[in-house]
Amino acid sequence: MKMENKPKFILIDGHSLAFRSYYAFAKSRDGGLRTSMGIPTSICFGFLKSLLEVMSAEKPQYIAIAFDLGTPTFRHEADVNYKADRAETPEDFIPDIENLQQLLTALNLPIVTAPGYEADDVLGTLSQKASNAGYQVKILSGDRDLFQLVDDQKEISVLYLNRDAIGRSRNGKSQEFHQAEVLEKLGVPPHKIVDYKALCGDKSDNIPGVRGIGEKTAVQLLTTYNSLEEIYQSLNQIKDATQKKLVEGKDDAYHSQHLAKIVTDVPLDIELETCQLTGFDESQLIPLLETLELKTFITKVKEIQQQFGGKVITEKSETTKEESDSEIVIEEDDSFFSFTETLAARKILDAALESPIKPHIIQTLGQLNELIETHLKTNTPVAWDTETTAIEPRDAELVGIGCCWGNGESDMAYIPLNHKQGINLDKNATLQALKPILESAEYPKIFHNTKFDRLIFLTQGIELKGVVLDTMLASYVLDPEGTHSLKDLAKNLLNISGKTYKETVPKGQTIADVNIQLVAHYCGMDAYATFKLAEFFQPKLDEIPTLKTLLLEIEQPLELVLGEMEYRGIRINTGYLKELSNKLQTDLDAIEKNAYEVAGETFNLGSPKQLSQLLFDTLKLDTKKSRKIKTGYSTDAAVLEKLQGDHPVIDAILENRTLSKLKSTYVDALPLLVRQDTKRVHTDFNQTATGTGRLSSSQPNLQNIPIRTEFSRQIRKAFLPEEGWLMVSADYSQIELRILAHLSEEPVLLEAYHNNEDVHSVTAKLLFEKDIITPDERRLGKTINFGVIYGMGAQKFARSVGVTPTEGKKFIDRFYQKYSKVFEYLETVKKHAIALGYVSTIKGRRRYFQFESDRVRKLQESQKEPANIQLEDFKNLGKNDAQILRAAANAPIQGSSADIIKIAMIELHQTLQNYRARLLLQVHDELVLEVPPEEWEELQPKITNIMENAVSLKVPLVVDIHAGQNWMETK
Repeated sequence: MKMENKPKFILIDGHSLAFRSYYAFAKSRDGGLRTSMGIPTSICFGFLKSLLEVMSAEKPQYIAIAFDLGTPTFRHEADVNYKADRAETPEDFIPDIENLQQLLTALNLPIVTAPGYEADDVLGTLSQKASNAGYQVKILSGDRDLFQLVDDQKEISVLYLNRDAIGRSRNGKSQEFHQAEVLEKLGVPPHKIVDYKALCGDKSDNIPGVRGIGEKTAVQLLTTYNSLEEIYQSLNQIKDATQKKLVEGKDDAYHSQHLAKIVTDVPLDIELETCQLTGFDESQLIPLLETLELKTFITKVKEIQQQFGGKVITEKSETTKEESDSEIVIEEDDSFFSFTETLAARKILDAALESPIKPHIIQTLGQLNELIETHLKTNTPVAWDTETTAIEPRDAELVGIGCCWGNGESDMAYIPLNHKQGINLDKNATLQALKPILESAEYPKIFHNTKFDRLIFLTQGIELKGVVLDTMLASYVLDPEGTHSLKDLAKNLLNISGKTYKETVPKGQTIADVNIQLVAHYCGMDAYATFKLAEFFQPKLDEIPTLKTLLLEIEQPLELVLGEMEYRGIRINTGYLKELSNKLQTDLDAIEKNAYEVAGETFNLGSPKQLSQLLFDTLKLDTKKSRKIKTGYSTDAAVLEKLQGDHPVIDAILENRTLSKLKSTYVDALPLLVRQDTKRVHTDFNQTATGTGRLSSSQPNLQNIPIRTEFSRQIRKAFLPEEGWLMVSADYSQIELRILAHLSEEPVLLEAYHNNEDVHSVTAKLLFEKDIITPDERRLGKTINFGVIYGMGAQKFARSVGVTPTEGKKFIDRFYQKYSKVFEYLETVKKHAIALGYVSTIKGRRRYFQFESDRVRKLQESQKEPANIQLEDFKNLGKNDAQILRAAANAPIQGSSADIIKIAMIELHQTLQNYRARLLLQVHDELVLEVPPEEWEELQPKITNIMENAVSLKVPLVVDIHAGQNWMETK
């Protein structure tokens, strides 16, 4: 596909654009932009201004914005000096960027972050995923580090913002950098930038480079020798002075190379399709703009809405001559396959669409009946697709239905039901005619993302049955880390490139506004692609029977369960949340007052600079528990945790941070997501979003509702069952440790679980070599038990439990001795990952891993057996590959846990068909239900039995089940 026809994906370096926006105005005579109430707005104004200008110039269809999390990353762990010389964040920067993120959320733009990584790594990963999925990628940033991602072949470029771009320029705010521009700017092409920085360093990030090697020398060396590796292989050819510097600085060079390289395989919990511009809710945006007094943007909301792909409601105007002339009309004809109809349709579509398919458009009930009798009442699979006005099923109007029954260019049809122009069939009559087909398991069906179409049909009174293949789930099972959108799969696997939704539907309109013939083509291509993908995936699944079973017996049956859970939703006590919000605000005010009293002075609890001065200059707390930065000492969460107990103000600061986050993220946000018609929140369960097999949830994310603290548990009190019913929580106890015991066959763990002993106490007794242990010693046993699953090393363990590194290593070594089978198993899994490139769960789910090391890749090409691998040969893998190995060791455990609870959900759903009780939520290892009181006594043992017998392990599965008036009371 030519670049100009590819969908355009703009990736935005959020922090880079925010800082440039801030400094564009902060150094002005007035010290930056502010509202009449003193709220800083330099970032909000500059960011939105630049964003809209870029959108106007580039007209993208997809956008994602990456931000740093402000917490240490793997680079900080590798080098304590990394970025240590950067100035402290200005005080008025923080509230400004918080307001910006609220604006971006209101604009319905996805913000993407990743713990342990920087925004650059997020952008690197997204750029590769988007490019591989067939998008044209442009990265908006003022950071030259991102030049290393530029790749003309992959169609990845950087829209570079110079220092003056935001404040002064009027047109074309950024300069686009392709490979030629990067070479001209830096003297080296993009793929050599990492080695360039390895040689000459980067002062802005405290990357040392090789002492004495400057930019010019670095360019000369890389022009001659191509790479850092080749430079060090050719030292005898390099002049003495430079050679000496290189020899002495070799360790710094490779260390700098590691720091400078952008990671492109960050595990991100986001699908590319969710980044499509679909407009926003003006009722959320306008009040924010008014509060921030951004009048320029308030007057342009309708224009912005159009830019963002939203619908602009205007008064209906008379049709212009141009619109009338452009309308395509097919005369009604009762014959489904009549020569007149097909000839007319094909001539029009060939000219207007240059279409590779020729869908039949059903315009009469006679044609519909012929379609049903001839092509839909069959025992061969038919692919289906629905066209709607919205992605929320309850808000969506069904506009049309498409179907495809074969490989021929005319083996498909489109049934228009609710277009604003043209000939529509009567919707009620059509659905009544299709209902026996759609609700019968006798007629096999194929869908892509069945759950959406299932909910659409459910709103029309149709319960979908007979789905034999979901191509989105098939893609996920075969390649969990890949893209699963229909357009991407069709392009990448079948070389089928249909028009995108953005290309089909004008801005500010819905599919109902579009000409029927054009939608017939659009929908027909989707149905055709779904049909062809089914043919493509079927032999792939047949080659790996375990994955086929996983798809047909777990993932596809689960889709039905999730669809019903989404449709049902969960009741929210908004009145209680409002009271809790007021209470939290009172508590926050009290905490702030107490902090001032114990500190002996007033200060801004949100200012890192003021906190640093207070804690280390005024109160003289131990600076060894922090780290030096340019303006003082760090006061991040890790430092504050180390300082706990040293002064009462620390507790006040930590409590303030915790409560503020709970209030804004959950207490104040959840009521806004409650639907007025159901009084419930309807989350979206994402079945294909994680590489591990676990479910995720979004809009809102109910899987991250916290539970650890008393205040966070109070949030769960807002979740209610049907009025007069009971809320029930059924939670697997230590399921991952039980799976580890099963997989490793470790005798100590097997015996402990069979004897119903406390495994954490058993571990503590072994480590401390005594029969009676203290609660603190049990806590240490618990930490090491769970830590081993996630690859915790001696140093991290020591930090977690507050012992010295030497003591930490002693405990880990003793654990190795006492649980030798555990470590033999973990080593075996790592060998499988290296040899085969994947590991498997107890149900055959695979997780694939791409290693950077050439040694690993060559070994995989030689098809060496896992048992013949010596892990000692791979001890010095790079940091990324070492992390991959840790993830590989954990994947069968975490993935098996996901498999087990999915099986339990399917079986429980089947059992509940005979009851009024119903599933509401799945949160990791926990299921939440609402149950009528009269059914509770009978259902309690059944729920427990189903969950505990979902699979047969070498140790018993145990479920804790409790009922209450709300979610909090079930714990």
